[in-house]
Amino acid sequence: MLGRIRAERSSLPEALQRVAEQILADPAGAALATIVDLAERSSTSTATVTRFCRAFDFGGYAGLRVALATETGRADQARWDLDIGREILPADPLDRVLGIVASAAGRAVQETAAQLDLDALDRLTGALAQARRVEVLGIGSSATAASELVFRLQRIGVVCWARCDVHSALTNASLLAPGDVAIGLSHSGRTHEVVEVITEAASHGATTAAVTSFSQSPLAEAADIVLTSAPHETTFRPEALAALHSQLLVLDLLYVALAQRTYEQSSERFAVTARAVSGHRLPTTPPAGGRRQGGRRGTGPGLRDEAPPTTDTTTED
Repeated sequence: MLGRIRAERSSLPEALQRVAEQILADPAGAALATIVDLAERSSTSTATVTRFCRAFDFGGYAGLRVALATETGRADQARWDLDIGREILPADPLDRVLGIVASAAGRAVQETAAQLDLDALDRLTGALAQARRVEVLGIGSSATAASELVFRLQRIGVVCWARCDVHSALTNASLLAPGDVAIGLSHSGRTHEVVEVITEAASHGATTAAVTSFSQSPLAEAADIVLTSAPHETTFRPEALAALHSQLLVLDLLYVALAQRTYEQSSERFAVTARAVSGHRLPTTPPAGGRRQGGRRGTGPGLRDEAPPTTDTTTED
């Protein structure tokens, strides 16, 4: 809940922003406050607080208080509040920097998992299982997540691409048809190129999906299915850069859910693709008699007595 408020705060009307800022400044206090107290602290009215609750899908203030109490209780238990939001200073030792960065990444993953719409993810999984082709687009840091998703999907036989420029993405989006899928990744949900491609794909009947931190962004409005992530920024890692961990959680779950849905086919294809690259890995155990000679396995002298490579083909670079 706090992650969603933090992510969507800037897109709210000014009065609702004041309510959001008061909650984020003291979530534990807000969980204990009456609606009148919260209205006074945020210099708004009880009607504004009620509108805030509805903007975040609560029927009333009681539901918001329960959500805040639950989340602040978890945070206290995990002691996340010690590191989250603290600046990294030039003289900070690496162990402190590690703690802050790791805590921010862990919090982002936990909040993403807590808010993820599993019904929406299941619908997208079903669309991917039936898709003739899949187009994925992300710009900047989101391009890394897009490429990673395509790499995973291709391993289990999904015909998909991550486009590297908007012209290529638009021309291929225009060739999509009903039953195909287009996925757009953007932390802000306001990257013009991504919104444009998703809109183009939708105009041709393709199923469209958005992975974004803002559920009320232009990208979310343009897509049929919306999956949200919850980044946590630190010094040198603004939200757009910190979003990668939470994006990858969403996409990894999508990949695993698809592999689960198409279990027999995916298992077979994963084994086939693993075997195809197994010859490019060095053996896990060095050959008897000392140092190996020659180059690639099976091509140089001194390798005939080598034990066969491990049958584990599930790991590779």
